[in-house]
Amino acid sequence: MTHRRIQKVLIANRGEIAVRIIRTCRELGLATVAVFSDADRTAPHVRLADEAYRIGPAPSALSYLVPEKILEAARKSGADAIHPGYGFLSENADFAEACEAAGLCFIGPPAAAIRAMGDKTAARRLMEEAGVPMAPGTTDAVEDLEAAARLAAEIGYPVLIKAAAGGGGKGMRIVETPEAFARTMEAAQREAQAAFGDGRVFLEKYILRPRHIEFQILADAHGNVVHLFERECSIQRRHQKVIEEAPSSALTPEVRARMGRAAVQAARSCGYVNAGTVEFLVDEDLNFYFMEMNTRLQVEHPVTEAVTGLDLVAEQIRIAEGAPLGYTQAELTLHGHAVECRVYAEDPANDFLPAPGRLLRHAPPDGFGVRVDAGVEQGGEVQIHYDPMIAKLTTWGRTRAEAVRRMARALDEYDVAGVPTTIPFCRFVMAHEAFRRGDLSTHFVADHFDPAALTPDDPALDRAAAVAAVLYRAAEAPTAAEVRDAPALPPSRWQMRRWAG
Repeated sequence: MTHRRIQKVLIANRGEIAVRIIRTCRELGLATVAVFSDADRTAPHVRLADEAYRIGPAPSALSYLVPEKILEAARKSGADAIHPGYGFLSENADFAEACEAAGLCFIGPPAAAIRAMGDKTAARRLMEEAGVPMAPGTTDAVEDLEAAARLAAEIGYPVLIKAAAGGGGKGMRIVETPEAFARTMEAAQREAQAAFGDGRVFLEKYILRPRHIEFQILADAHGNVVHLFERECSIQRRHQKVIEEAPSSALTPEVRARMGRAAVQAARSCGYVNAGTVEFLVDEDLNFYFMEMNTRLQVEHPVTEAVTGLDLVAEQIRIAEGAPLGYTQAELTLHGHAVECRVYAEDPANDFLPAPGRLLRHAPPDGFGVRVDAGVEQGGEVQIHYDPMIAKLTTWGRTRAEAVRRMARALDEYDVAGVPTTIPFCRFVMAHEAFRRGDLSTHFVADHFDPAALTPDDPALDRAAAVAAVLYRAAEAPTAAEVRDAPALPPSRWQMRRWAG
């Protein structure tokens, strides 16, 4: 592969991942180009980039998901590379091909690898041929209801019905009994069709109380493939991750080595180049089974960066330029432990339903071992049109216990007003004895979480506290200057406790 020096990167994304990519590009001396919808005109990623181009109305189907608009912005800006981030067009093989056809460097895997791993049934066949452990199930999509029911009986209940064309928990249903199979399969097909435009599904043996553990891999164009160890992603709601950590508290060194080799083999089997993630389900006896491969950067990549010291976006860019990996598997080691909590504008007391709105206050925590990746600022809007993520909060410690204690402290300091958030839920998890023991499974929320245990945020109380803070300061120091400088937004909770005392 010839070495090409990237000069200007267009980030085909928004929010915290666009901000995060722009920052690494700046460190590497690369010019950056942002794209934005009408809803994101004043968003942080737009202001941070060197240039920014409008690509359409707020709905993503009319803006961030339109390849022609992204490519036109690249042409106008003179960008020579595109980083897709995650979500949107990041796993769209046609988009990757269109970038290359336009003379742009796509900072991601080859289109052929995206296609091979994007179709889950094709990926299962490929992994089976590569010798990667698989849960019992079908390697082809099933459409005939009666035939599917017979296959489910052969596999043995409970079974999992999964969308063939996508992931993220969409089009996925657990079936406990034969009587429920027909209606559950039809529901899964409808959801898969709505989410991916493809109603095909396949069957897989449902693993009881599994852990969701994934391995980060990096592969260059010279045949070198390594893994950067694992991330535990078992704390989920609606089959979607909300708390992750690295490394897993469950794996022995021997199991870690076997899973790492399987992840590397999975990447080699499809000619993978760049960063990717191989996801596994792990049962209570530490048997592991391939689930899927995500052909992009993952939301939870900061925990891997924290324990390896590598900037994964910088590694992606170097690989895209044609550089070989600068290290071997033997040279990679784990340093300490990291935990990430996703801070969403969601109401955990109401089944984690999205709750977009304006951030009246956004005061992230700080301190040693604390990292905040945010895509929305105080006074900004968590948009109804997109994923309701506010930020990702990551803490590092020398041990798992230290990282968890640091996360608990950081969550206590994290001050958000205006929308309900997942912060109270994350506090609940950090304090829970099962989590502290490392006794995890994808059923953690169902087994342990009771919304009644939360103390919900009260926006009306926050506004009242803001008024009280202004009046309190004015009464203490009633000069015109001090009244003018009194806080106009809600005080933090620790300030309220101090003033109340």
